[in-house]
Amino acid sequence: MRWVALTAVAPVAWGANYFVTREFLPPDRPLYGAALRALPAGLLLLALRRQRPRGAWWWRAAVLGLLNVSVFFVLVYAASQLLPTSIASTVMAVAPLSMMLMAWPLVSERPRATHVTGAAIGLVGVCLMLLTGTQGAGVPGVLAATAAMLVSSFGHILTKRWNADTDVLVSTAWQLTAGGLLLLPVAATMEGAPPAPSAPTLLAFGYVTLVATALAFAAWFTGLRHLPAGTVGLIGLLNPVTGVLLGTVAAGETLTGQQLCGLALVLTGVVAGRPRPTSRRATGRTPPPPAADERPAPAPAPAEHTRP
Repeated sequence: MRWVALTAVAPVAWGANYFVTREFLPPDRPLYGAALRALPAGLLLLALRRQRPRGAWWWRAAVLGLLNVSVFFVLVYAASQLLPTSIASTVMAVAPLSMMLMAWPLVSERPRATHVTGAAIGLVGVCLMLLTGTQGAGVPGVLAATAAMLVSSFGHILTKRWNADTDVLVSTAWQLTAGGLLLLPVAATMEGAPPAPSAPTLLAFGYVTLVATALAFAAWFTGLRHLPAGTVGLIGLLNPVTGVLLGTVAAGETLTGQQLCGLALVLTGVVAGRPRPTSRRATGRTPPPPAADERPAPAPAPAEHTRP
């Protein structure tokens, strides 16, 4: 359960990130917003873990940085500016199903019944929270949020597949740094000079960089290493819960009775899909001794040397 608690840090931080991005960051600079979110976070983690990529990790870091950082951050930035906080974060709640489907062929993790049940309950809650006639839920914003969800799901499963023998902080630092470096020249070409930040914007970038990126991605990828992808995807349902509650409390967005029912269903889905203890300590039973045909065969006696 400690891995579940650690992993939950990420969706909570990401749910708050929608509100911070929408309220305090410049709406017309999505490329710079994504680059200034990723690169400082990657350099900070590199300062903590001073290791360079080796072998295949040079191109793996570039691929994961493109998926998990460059493309994903730009889409999330755009979705945060085009949609209300509750809607933008809720679209991402479809991620558990997409992660389960992608984890099956990529990392050989067949979806468990508890994961499918929890994802189905959570998805019903998502539909209740979305289909409320909320103003401002335009097609471009929903498309941006949906594309961000699919790109990040694929990138996260690839990270789980490639991260087995690599330190989590190191690989996270490589991805963030690579993604930020890929974004900078594109931002300079398409958006000109970087924006002149005000004090609130600097504080917002501080939260986005340190908490919603460096801390959140390290926690999320640690959870992917220690937990099944289905469990991690279900924990991600805390993203819309945070986004809806923060949007209601801080942004003055209305929360209807239908949305409250959807919120309750999302939380029920997270609980329904929680991992069950399977260790000997948890079950209180010890495994039976191996059968005779399962015991290792004795080593053969050394052959005697005979004269020819």
